[in-house]
Amino acid sequence: MEQRIGSSSKPLEGEPVKGAGFDPAFIPGITAPAAVPAQAGSEDEAEPQDTVAEPDPTAAGEPESAAPAGPDQPSDEAPADEAEKADDEDAADDPVFEAADRRARIVADRKGVRLRLDEESCEFRWDEIAAVETESPRFGKRFTITVHTPDRRWYPIEIEAAARARFQEWDEQLDAVLDAYFEEA
Repeated sequence: MEQRIGSSSKPLEGEPVKGAGFDPAFIPGITAPAAVPAQAGSEDEAEPQDTVAEPDPTAAGEPESAAPAGPDQPSDEAPADEAEKADDEDAADDPVFEAADRRARIVADRKGVRLRLDEESCEFRWDEIAAVETESPRFGKRFTITVHTPDRRWYPIEIEAAARARFQEWDEQLDAVLDAYFEEA
């Protein structure tokens, strides 16, 4: 099966260039869309504009929100700390799948799926994922996990296991995470 690259149509004059259909180096989650090059002879190209924010003379002194909270005044930081602690406690109970070798790494948790190969990495939220596929080879020790997106793109990553017995363990751990977070529409 071959992967589609995108439409063969070119962007209209004056429209911004976005996405992998027009930039083959564009990978969602890793790279930003290419910027539209400036046209030759435009006024913007003639002289670069350096803008520096001028300090506001009316904003002298410390802001009122920086005042320390007294015993009768509630602190703004306390609820945020409590919320973070509650999230950390919830995260400790949630299933997490993590597999790595010397080059590649995959983490699937409540935030989504994160893939890393050498210095390149990408992250997919659960609403950006259409399917997650696993494949264990008949021979060898490379476990393949493929993340499919709704726009018919896929991102495979191979993790080398220390032993073939890890394949079943990884498959069960990943299934537990997918059952907890991934909902088919």
